[in-house]
Amino acid sequence: MDAASEPELVAAARAGDDAALAALIKQHQDRIYRFGLRMCRDPEDARDVLQETLLALARGVKDFRSEASLSTWLYTVARSHCIKARRRSKFAPAQVGSLDGEASATVVDPAPGPAQALSDRRLAAALEDAIAALEPSHREVLVLRDVEGLAAAEVAEVLAISVDAVKSRLHRARAAVRAALAPLAPVSAPAPATSCPDVVALWSRQLEGDISAEACAAMEAHLQGCPRCAGTCAALRETLALCQTTPAPVPAAVQARVRVALDALRPPR
Repeated sequence: MDAASEPELVAAARAGDDAALAALIKQHQDRIYRFGLRMCRDPEDARDVLQETLLALARGVKDFRSEASLSTWLYTVARSHCIKARRRSKFAPAQVGSLDGEASATVVDPAPGPAQALSDRRLAAALEDAIAALEPSHREVLVLRDVEGLAAAEVAEVLAISVDAVKSRLHRARAAVRAALAPLAPVSAPAPATSCPDVVALWSRQLEGDISAEACAAMEAHLQGCPRCAGTCAALRETLALCQTTPAPVPAAVQARVRVALDALRPPR
């Protein structure tokens, strides 16, 4: 059943196939849990977000008609529960520290030296702190676009805003994260004698296909002759790549609790 495509699994789950539903849950649970961790900044809230989202999947899959992708629907449900969690904890500190340990383990070189391993851990922790420090409206677009890999149009659908609004928030979020990580990943090249464009904003817009071919060519030409701007773009590229590193899966205890809640939905045989 795990080898079936998602539409096939959805169709089977709609027909009451428990194995297909279990396969869908397995496919999506890590991403939903990760999204809850980064948006709620609290493992207990992330567990609740995961549980409620998967319960919604189990209850609602029979009525799912595929107008949107399943991922988009699940992120929309998860986001609504994240918002509720934020409202419950509105008097809590805005930042609760980095997600070290099981929640934010990243995939790095399997055999780095001690100094490199320490540097990687510090950079990963700083990235989590930088994401946590973003305004929620900017954090969610960065998490959905650069961490979870949704297209801008899919992010817009999840957030119920325009694609232009998604991209505007995304450019600001990327710039803020790059600025926060600059002390750990500085650009060593000297500043040029001439003034430079805002290469972080331009490069972010280029990623989204929002600059013309002429503007893109001009930027590339500038980067060829400006080591500092080229280094800045390289640092941003590395930051976004770090966003996409794979964290640890849902902890076993959380999976067990979610299974108990899901089993309670099944009618007695």
